[in-house]
Amino acid sequence: MSKTRLAKYIGHAGVCSRRQASRLIDLGEVMVNGRPANHIDHVDELDEIIVQGVKLEGPAKKVLYAYHKPVGIDCKLKLDDPSSLIHHLPQGERVYPIGRLDKDSRGLLLLTNDGELCHQLIHPDHHQEKEYLVEVDKPLDADFCAKMAAGVPVDGQITLPCEVSLIDETRFKIILKQGLNRQIRKMAKHCGYKVIDLYRVRIANYVLNPNEVSENTYQAITLDELL
Repeated sequence: MSKTRLAKYIGHAGVCSRRQASRLIDLGEVMVNGRPANHIDHVDELDEIIVQGVKLEGPAKKVLYAYHKPVGIDCKLKLDDPSSLIHHLPQGERVYPIGRLDKDSRGLLLLTNDGELCHQLIHPDHHQEKEYLVEVDKPLDADFCAKMAAGVPVDGQITLPCEVSLIDETRFKIILKQGLNRQIRKMAKHCGYKVIDLYRVRIANYVLNPNEVSENTYQAITLDELL
C-alpha cells in the first residue's frame, strides 16, 4: 500500500482542503500515531490520524454542492460566530467552501469535501472562470470597461486581463480568472466607483439558477455540470 503526503491525505478524507490541512499541521492540531504531525509525514489507512480531536476513518465519499449565499453570511467557519457559513452547511457531512465570497457579496459558492477539486479550482495555475454581476454607486463612464479589462493595481500587483461589459448605466458583468481578496471591489475603487451589489452567477461551467437554488439553500451537483 503506497503512502500519501499527510496534507493530501487529510484533503482526500474530506476534512478540509490541502492548504487548510497544512495550516492545521502548523498549528499542532494534527496527530499521527500519537505524536504531533510534520509536513513531511506520509501516511496510509493503517496510520492513526487525528485532526482537531477527531480520528479520520479513511477517504470520504466525495460530494459537491452549489450554495446560494446571501449577503451577511461570513465564509470563515467559526462556530462562535452566528453569521458564519458553518451554521448553514449540509448536516451530517463535513464540507467546506471552495474559495470565498466576502460577507457583503452574494451568489454562487461551491461546497465540497474533495481536496483535489478544491485545489484544482482555486490554484492560480488553473485559471477557472468566475462570472459576476456588479452594481456601482454612480453612472459608469465610457472607458470604465476598458480600464477594468486591461488590469488595474490591486494589492501591489496588476490584475490579470479579464472580460468586462456594461449591462446598464450603473451595472456591469465581469469574468475573472483569478481571485484576489475583494478583487472586484478594489478594482472598481481604483477606477473611482464603489460597489453596492456583487452577485456571483457562475464558476467554471456551472451557472447559478435562483429558481432551482433559492437564497440560503444548497443543491447537490455533479462534476460534469461544473467542469
